[in-house]
Amino acid sequence: MSVEMRQTMLFFLVFWPVFGAFVSWLADMVSARLRDNTVTAVVVVEFAVMVGMLTGFYQDGTVISGSMASFGGWGLNLEMDGSRAVYGTVAALMWLGTGLFGREYFASHYKSLGRYNFFYLLTLGATMGVFLGSDLFTVFIFFEIMSFTSYTWVVHDETPGAMRAGQTYLAVAIFGGMAMLFGLALLYITAGTLALDELYSAVSQIPEKGKVWTAGLLILIGFGAKAGMFPLHIWLPKAHPVAPAPASALLSGILTKSGIFGVIAVTVNIFRYNPAWGNMLLVLGAVTMFGGALLALFSVNFKRVLACSSMSQIGFILIGVGLLAVLGEENMLAARGTVLHMMNHSLFKLLLFMVAGVIYMNTHKLNLNELKGWGRGKPLLMVLYLSGALGIGGIPLFSGYISKTLLHEGIVEYASLAAGQGGFTGWITLLEWVFLLTGGMTLAYMAKLFTVLFIDRPQQTHPTAKEKKRLEKGIRKRYMSPLSVVTLSVAALILPVFGILPGFTMDKLADLTAPFFRAETAGDIAYFSLNNLKGSLISILFGVVIYVAAMRLLVRKTADGQREYLDCWPAWLDLEDSVYRPLHGKVLLPLLGAVCGFCDKLADRGIGLMNRAIFREKSRDYWMEKGPTAEKLRKKLRIRHEQILASSLSFGLLLCAAGMVATLLYLLYWR
Repeated sequence: MSVEMRQTMLFFLVFWPVFGAFVSWLADMVSARLRDNTVTAVVVVEFAVMVGMLTGFYQDGTVISGSMASFGGWGLNLEMDGSRAVYGTVAALMWLGTGLFGREYFASHYKSLGRYNFFYLLTLGATMGVFLGSDLFTVFIFFEIMSFTSYTWVVHDETPGAMRAGQTYLAVAIFGGMAMLFGLALLYITAGTLALDELYSAVSQIPEKGKVWTAGLLILIGFGAKAGMFPLHIWLPKAHPVAPAPASALLSGILTKSGIFGVIAVTVNIFRYNPAWGNMLLVLGAVTMFGGALLALFSVNFKRVLACSSMSQIGFILIGVGLLAVLGEENMLAARGTVLHMMNHSLFKLLLFMVAGVIYMNTHKLNLNELKGWGRGKPLLMVLYLSGALGIGGIPLFSGYISKTLLHEGIVEYASLAAGQGGFTGWITLLEWVFLLTGGMTLAYMAKLFTVLFIDRPQQTHPTAKEKKRLEKGIRKRYMSPLSVVTLSVAALILPVFGILPGFTMDKLADLTAPFFRAETAGDIAYFSLNNLKGSLISILFGVVIYVAAMRLLVRKTADGQREYLDCWPAWLDLEDSVYRPLHGKVLLPLLGAVCGFCDKLADRGIGLMNRAIFREKSRDYWMEKGPTAEKLRKKLRIRHEQILASSLSFGLLLCAAGMVATLLYLLYWR
């Protein structure tokens, strides 16, 4: 693909899914089959174009940029470099996989599929805009669009649980978006630019670093909320279990990475080589990593385990981002580990959530106690699950081992660097052990899911008449369509291929992303040396110990000798119910009520003064008195002046709204 063609395709990647969304909505009015074919065609074309862009950059290394200068005064500015090409391809692959699998998954019992597919494609376009944005204004615009369009995925089932999870998701998105907007405004006022390539030089010349830190922290809140970073992770364990499985795969695998992308952009362009910023991210990453793994161990809902696992893996990635800052120019291992674990986690969750979708569309259950033994006699499903589980667990010969080894070596390198500078290394050693321990916890909860599906004895159930006839004829019910088998098998095959041949696959992709991370490219890395294998072995030993302990503490034997998995979800770790909602109800609402009450009384005083001055009412202030007599007088006054005051106020508000719309249109298109 030529350079000119790639420039044309840059905006095509963003707006093609938007066009496809409206076409699929119209196709849904004709037939479900036409709608599904339209959605499939859109994601196939998007993936093909993205692969072409990646191939073109790999061949000549030319950075492509494009701009819609008239939009919003600043314009929408897109860029295609190595990092964006790699992760744009991962995003397109995620949408392709979930789109193909969704044809079978949604065919059984789901409704409102026209609405789902409309927002499914809109979110694809917005997500591409986030990853391709070359300035923080462009990233913010698409980031907010993505947040609101993906909200419909969470509430798709329209059950009470889904609606409550949607409220949490939307509240976090709005809070994070407002914080980010304030941060961007402060950053622009302080630095004079939001272009990623210009930020580092602009910020370096600012003597007052307090404003830069304030802006950076506000932007971190916005991106961290979407990433699932502690303590803004509260939407993750609630949104994933209620959303359809293909949507859960995207929420976990890609939308969280859009937040991580923003954190990386801020780290390498505003706080490049800043130890204080890096150490803060290391602490947040460690808490997120360990807390997510702990919640996953306690969960008895299949998709909630995967959701908490996503939170934990985001913690691993945040540690890599923190290492980018603290290691300075020696951050090559951390940069490679960060981008590769981002990519790996997307692929893990694509596969694992599709496996969860296979289970749910056949059983309509997610509770582990109701799924016991369902996978027995299904060797293909077992292989698919094991590929994802061993990959996310960091087992050698799977891709997760490569990225986790790089992150671990980054921590070891930081400890060595701190020791050489005479600094305190005790907490870095603690971080390393928490890293290895959390890796063991990952293996433990994935082993728990494997035990439930493929080892435990299934509950005794009575087959229906239809099932009896099928059994008598020797016909076995198919639990996956051929298309779903191919989709899941390809996703599962990628993980061991990347893990066995990292030099020909993962290293090549990591080299393309090095300039974005401001890191050096690497030569050959001995991934399978004894020193690197040692870290994986320690995590495996931790995993065995934790699994045995969990089987004793979190499982009990029933009267018939079967395992029963206990719901030990700790209520005090649910920050939404234990902290945020009480804070909102007992502090924020009374405070805002007092402010609004004061303003209300002030307005009443003003109305009373206007009545006396303009309408020559009696000096007695009927608007402030209490009692039935005063209320009757106020009612008469309202009836008397209602048309004058209401019409004038309404007309004024109407003119104000019209003026604001005109101003907004001017700023967007004619400025």
